[in-house]
Amino acid sequence: MLAKVRSLLFIPLFYGGSTPIIILSFIVALFSVPGTHYMAQLWSRYHYLCARIILGIRVEIKGEIRNEPLLYVFKHESMFETIDLLRIFDKPVVIAKKELLVIPLWGWIAKKHGLLGIDRNGGGAAMRQIIKQAKKAVAEGRPIVIFAEGSRAHHGERPELQTGFAGIYKLMGLPLVPVALDSGIISPRDTFVQKSGVITYAVQDEIEPGLDRDDIRDRVHAAINVLND
Repeated sequence: MLAKVRSLLFIPLFYGGSTPIIILSFIVALFSVPGTHYMAQLWSRYHYLCARIILGIRVEIKGEIRNEPLLYVFKHESMFETIDLLRIFDKPVVIAKKELLVIPLWGWIAKKHGLLGIDRNGGGAAMRQIIKQAKKAVAEGRPIVIFAEGSRAHHGERPELQTGFAGIYKLMGLPLVPVALDSGIISPRDTFVQKSGVITYAVQDEIEPGLDRDDIRDRVHAAINVLND
C-alpha cells in the first residue's frame, strides 16, 4: 500500500515538474546545443531526486562508467534507466526506435541532444545513416548507448538481441561495454507502482571490436543478463 501511495505522489510531482523543464529546454535548444545537454542532465537529476525522496529508490553503480567513445549496451527492464542514463553519462548519444522522435516537443529536443532514431524496417540505408551520425558523435568524444533488446523485459527474462545490434557493433568498430541491471524488480514494466530499494547497474568487462556476429551476440547477451541469474 505504501508503494502505491508513493507512486501516486510521484506521478504528478515528476511529470508536473518536468513540464517547465521541457519548455525551458526547447527555448534553450533554439540557441545552444551545450545548453541542451545541460538541460537534459538537469531533467535526469530531477527525476532521480524525485525517485530518491518520494519513492525511496537509489542507484548503485558497480564498475566504472567512462565518458569516452565507447559502445555501451544496456539491459532494458524499465523506463527508469532511459532517463537516468542522462545523469550517469555526460551527453551520451542514444540509439533508439525512431518513434520516440515524434513525441511532441520532447522528440525535437531529444534529437537536438543527440538521440538517433533508427528505423527497424529501413534496411541498409537507414543503418548507414545512423552509423554516419554515430561516428560524428564519436569524433566529438561522446559515448554511444543502445538498448539492444529493443524493448523492456520483465526481470528474469532474456529476450534475444535485435538483429541490427551486431551490425552497429561491426560498423562502429568501437570497444563495447555491456551493462547489466535489475530495475525491473523495483520499477516493473506493467504497473505504475514502483517499490523502494536499490537499482544496480553492473558494468561488465570491455569487449574488443572485431568479433564475429555470433560471438559478440552471445557474449553481450550473457553479460547484460548476469543480474538475472
